[in-house]
Amino acid sequence: MLRLIDRPVNSVRIQTNPDQREASDSKAAEAAPARRRLSVSERERQIVDGAIQFFASNGFGGQLRDLAKSIGVTHALLYHYFPTKQALIDRVYLDVFEGRWRDSWDQLLDDPAMAVEDKFTAFYADYVNNALSREFVRILMFSGLMDHTITDRFFAMLRERLFPRLIRETRRFRGSTSRARPSERELELLMGLHGGMYYISIRHWIYGQDVHSEAVHDTCDEALVRDHVRSYLMASSALLGAPATTARPGAKRKPAAGKTR
Repeated sequence: MLRLIDRPVNSVRIQTNPDQREASDSKAAEAAPARRRLSVSERERQIVDGAIQFFASNGFGGQLRDLAKSIGVTHALLYHYFPTKQALIDRVYLDVFEGRWRDSWDQLLDDPAMAVEDKFTAFYADYVNNALSREFVRILMFSGLMDHTITDRFFAMLRERLFPRLIRETRRFRGSTSRARPSERELELLMGLHGGMYYISIRHWIYGQDVHSEAVHDTCDEALVRDHVRSYLMASSALLGAPATTARPGAKRKPAAGKTR
């Protein structure tokens, strides 16, 4: 009988003084910082940043409910900002790919006073280390394995903004001013250079392999990039011939064909 009585009596929680409890709750409330309400732009930025990390880690097959949970927002709030999954993917593309393209790269490649090898090296060193981030490489890879939505848009931008400049400068290096449509061999040779730069980042961000570079913080250093550029420019001689050379001071110029002195 004592055991039956003892169990319910001793299981009852000992009540504390209400005044002491209220004072304790008040102190806890004062100690906890008040959560600031995010503005519309801040909340949107939070969702986009979270989506970039989510897609880079999980690809595009994940559910938006899981994405919302990983960000720390409700599913309904996520849909309020991005009504469809494709709308969110489009925004991620603008941020990670088009948003990282620098107008200064166009200006660099269009500089007529700079040597071709130097401008290619300067461009790709900056491109690999600042554009080809973990998010960039992994999201592009996942898109290529899924529906090509991002890869098709990205390569269309490269064909418009980058590849024509690189072809023009390669021809300039070889002493050609031709504006003819590039041949398939020219394009494939160029893709060997561009793909080689991208593969440096794939080794780092996909395979987790070390890149043989002297850079401390960057993915690759200038010397590594210049090696790739030189190999490409040397190989271009098979398609475009030898580069134009500057005559030495005092050297006699060979008269043009069909002309006499």
